[in-house]
Amino acid sequence: MQRPFHPEGDPCHVYLVHPPGGVVGGDELRIDVQVDPGAHALITTPAATKFYRCDGRVSSQTQQLRAAGASLEWLPQENIFYRGGDVRTATRVHLDARSKFIGWEINCLGLPARGEPFDAGTLRLDLELWKDQGEMTAQMRDVPIFIDRLRLRGESPARGAQWGLAGQESVGTLLATPVTAAHVDLVRELLHGHLAAVSLVDGVLVLRALAPQAEAVRHLFIAAWRALRPGVIGREAVNPRIWAT
Repeated sequence: MQRPFHPEGDPCHVYLVHPPGGVVGGDELRIDVQVDPGAHALITTPAATKFYRCDGRVSSQTQQLRAAGASLEWLPQENIFYRGGDVRTATRVHLDARSKFIGWEINCLGLPARGEPFDAGTLRLDLELWKDQGEMTAQMRDVPIFIDRLRLRGESPARGAQWGLAGQESVGTLLATPVTAAHVDLVRELLHGHLAAVSLVDGVLVLRALAPQAEAVRHLFIAAWRALRPGVIGREAVNPRIWAT
């Protein structure tokens, strides 16, 4: 992290930077975020995170995001998995009952624009959202609301099958809470022309999307974020300046 920016006043915009520009076999990255009561953080990245060919060693990235009585926006640019990568990623979001959250994960298999598919390698990608259910006992308050596990090998038939990724090379998930059915209807209006679906799960909006390249998923998610932010976070959307560079 270089320094925080404040393009909209109090909310803090933070850009996570990985100077080498990519993750290789043997790298283990860990990001821990704690947003304390009354704080508001928007976290993004200046570019895509690239996971390169591993040559027999695993590369991993683990991200623990916690908010307590706070607003957290987790809006990284996409992960790109190169042919031959052996990658483990895990993003775990923990919220208390008073926190607000909008976040996404966008994954791109290979380099479709260069004709380099992810036809060899292994991916183990986890995305979790846990919420503190305040009315329960202290030992049971942190409850899993959304648990997603993607296990994929480059040669797997799931990449092309209709029951899998249907030949699409980018897959993304956006989560937002607290929301209502009206927020779901708002996002559903944006889905025309996209291979995407939106649902409401225990007060959490879940938007899933597939596309030939990550750019289409990213543009859809930014449109959804701009539509949701006033109602969920309580502020009009202000794009991070780094997205324009």
